[in-house]
This record gives sequence, structure tokens and C-alpha cells, in this order.
Amino acid sequence: MPQLDIREIEKNDLEGLLKLYNQLNNNPVPEIDERVLKIWEDILKDTNQHILVGVIDDKIVTSCVLLIVSNLTRGQRPYGLVENVVTEATYRKKGYASEVLNFAKSIAQQQNCYKIMLMTGSKEDSTLRFYERAGYNRQDKTAFIQWVYS
Repeated sequence: MPQLDIREIEKNDLEGLLKLYNQLNNNPVPEIDERVLKIWEDILKDTNQHILVGVIDDKIVTSCVLLIVSNLTRGQRPYGLVENVVTEATYRKKGYASEVLNFAKSIAQQQNCYKIMLMTGSKEDSTLRFYERAGYNRQDKTAFIQWVYS
């Protein structure tokens, strides 16, 4: 199995990340214009936002986002939110996403987070079991979403 290098996103990774995101709910790859570059710059400057990538042979094959949220409860300890977990189809079922999620967990621990939350839109039992094996549970909380776009 090829060696996976896990790291934080770098400025020149934008195109590779967007190509991977295409496999996240068939998310279309946007044109890299001024608007997208401004969002990218804002993400890179945000010390509480960690886009983590797994790279094989200079190709981003898996990724997740970890947001660290400041908090006034729970001893004023922050919490983490995980989003946009995706692995390129040909690299799935090899443990790469688990490695990236473990890397996210280590960052959350370093930041003294008291919990990490993750939601998935998948109803596939295999996906739900994957997240459980990664240490998440579906018994403690109930998630709700309110879509705010038109």
C-alpha cells in the first residue's frame, strides 16, 4: 500500500483539493477566479480552520476540515467540528480517511477541545460504521440542519 503523507493544506494545493471535492456529492469544480481565490486566502489565514490532506505521489487523495470553535462553557474549552470528509474513489477502503480523521483528532487534543462533532448526510450503513470505528457515536446527540440558501 502506498505511503500516505498527512499534512495541513498548503497554498498551492487549491486545484488538487477542488478536484477531490468534485467527488463530494458531485460538487462541481469552480472556476478559480477572484472570488474563489479570496475565499482560499481567508481559509489559509484562519488559524482555527484546518484543512487536512492525505497525499500520495504528490496527489491529494483524502481530506477533511477541522474547525476549532472557541467556547464559554465546559471550562471554556473549545470544541471541534469536522466537515468535508472525502477520499478519492480509487483510494477508498484502505484506511486513508481514518488516518486523516486521527490527525484531526490529534489537533483537537492539542487545542484542548473537549469534543469533536461530525455530521454525515449518508444513510449507508457502511459509512455510519466507518465513523463509529473512527471513534464517533450516533447516540449522544441529535443533529438538525436548516438550509439557509435559496
